[in-house]
Amino acid sequence: MNSTWNQMLHTWESGGWVMIALALLGVVLYSTAAHLLFSLYHSGITRASDADVKRWLDDPKLAPERIREIIRYTTDEARSIEDIAGRFKELESTRVTNYDRGIAFLNVVVISAPLFGLLGTVLGMLLTFKAIGVGGSATSDVIAKGISEALVATQTGMMVAIPGLMVASLARRWRNEFVAFFARLESITLRHFRPELHGMTRIITRKSVPAKAAAKPAPQALLS
Repeated sequence: MNSTWNQMLHTWESGGWVMIALALLGVVLYSTAAHLLFSLYHSGITRASDADVKRWLDDPKLAPERIREIIRYTTDEARSIEDIAGRFKELESTRVTNYDRGIAFLNVVVISAPLFGLLGTVLGMLLTFKAIGVGGSATSDVIAKGISEALVATQTGMMVAIPGLMVASLARRWRNEFVAFFARLESITLRHFRPELHGMTRIITRKSVPAKAAAKPAPQALLS
């Protein structure tokens, strides 16, 4: 165990100061990825059938918590189809925009990892060429150190970037699934309430609301 730890420590030290930057980059990358995936994870909600969604609309208490919040915000005290559609657009613009920003930042961090590895390669090769130019009895040791720094930094950059690239791809897929489900939820909701409209007045009869009642503001949790 101690020999393995010492070998890992020796390999880490061989990569030079770029290894510190790669370690910090890895922490930022995977903490951002974990937060983003947690936000996008909906426990299979996106694969719910139309019958499930209609049942949730009839009784929001049966819906999962996140969907229940969306249904209540978009339908409670709504007086028209346009009101419901507007609330869906508001939620979509905030939620999807936040997801897109997180994925874009994740992609930037993933791209940065191999670039830092390349920087370590350049620094290692510069050290190698400097040792060759100076010469002397310690030349072979300095050359070996430069080559080691170049290879270790490149390897570490790839090890940080490749899993991060896979996580970013998964986040994009979950984001697209959520957008598709959100559009389906909006469509089913509008069709669900359309038969309850009275002629050309387009007033929803689910809730008895005064004509001057203002639309309920979106909870902060829904817009984050």
